[in-house]
Amino acid sequence: MLHFSRLVGATLLTAALMAGTASAQTVLRSSDTHPDGYPTVEAVKYFGELVKERTAGRYAVDLYHSAQLGEEKDTIEQVRSGVIDLNRVSMAPFNGLIPETTVPSLPYIFRSEDHMHKVMDGAVGDQIAAAFEQVGLVLLAFYDGGARSFYNSKKPINSVADLAGMKFRVIQSDIFVDMVAALGANATPMPYGEVYSAIETGVIDGAENNFPSYDTAKHAEVAKFYSLDEHTMVPEAFVMAKSSWDKLTPEDQAIFKAAAKESVAKQRELWAAKVKESRAKVEASGSQITTPDKQPFIDAMGPVYEKHVKDDKLKAMVEAIKAVQ
Repeated sequence: MLHFSRLVGATLLTAALMAGTASAQTVLRSSDTHPDGYPTVEAVKYFGELVKERTAGRYAVDLYHSAQLGEEKDTIEQVRSGVIDLNRVSMAPFNGLIPETTVPSLPYIFRSEDHMHKVMDGAVGDQIAAAFEQVGLVLLAFYDGGARSFYNSKKPINSVADLAGMKFRVIQSDIFVDMVAALGANATPMPYGEVYSAIETGVIDGAENNFPSYDTAKHAEVAKFYSLDEHTMVPEAFVMAKSSWDKLTPEDQAIFKAAAKESVAKQRELWAAKVKESRAKVEASGSQITTPDKQPFIDAMGPVYEKHVKDDKLKAMVEAIKAVQ
């Protein structure tokens, strides 16, 4: 009888320990507007795998892709308030909230993708990352957002003059609105998820984005003319709610930071492959791709810089980016 009591007691203890282990896992919710399989989505999944492995399963990441938790502007507020823990968002929607994010969102601020990587991996990137904490966010990583270009349903765009009077969807960012205006076109800020139907119904003539977005959002079905003007290379921000970050031990914070850094290399590798794949796919489906002379586009950006780079700190950041070789 005593042996049976001990057996029952041991079983209950084991069950209690197992329950304790199960309940000790913290599941973090992460948002992305892009579809499953997209490079940013896969990079955050990879980050989650590394975190789970290195914390022995104490932390797990549940990723909600395809804007399941809302469009980018909405999810920024959700992560700031701690409703969601992690978020992958383009830098541009942060422009009104964090002045430092204005600079990498400027048209033609980066000479190439390699230049952008060097800037965001260096001192300027560190300066921008630090600014996120002022609004209740911790910047974990800068991902690659590629080069954005104009596409439309009407005609090939070979020059700035071809843009005159056309209506383009842009990210909900003043810089993007002013950039389109400087080129003589009309900007319509709207959520990413509404673009396809807006082009299809003629509410707008087109939009601007990179090849993977043009492809995966199926915009190539309704806007066959893609102009490779590459006006911006806005990095993506992978952020965590500071309220969630502060609950981590210093050791776990180091694990999260290291996992995020490793996910950057993964994302860039996936991104380069996806750009090639998406370009080939849209060309095969009948999209016409033109490559205009960029210099007239660059020359038209003076008013955008004058309006958005006013204080000395941002001016110094622009000069620091130009100095990176």
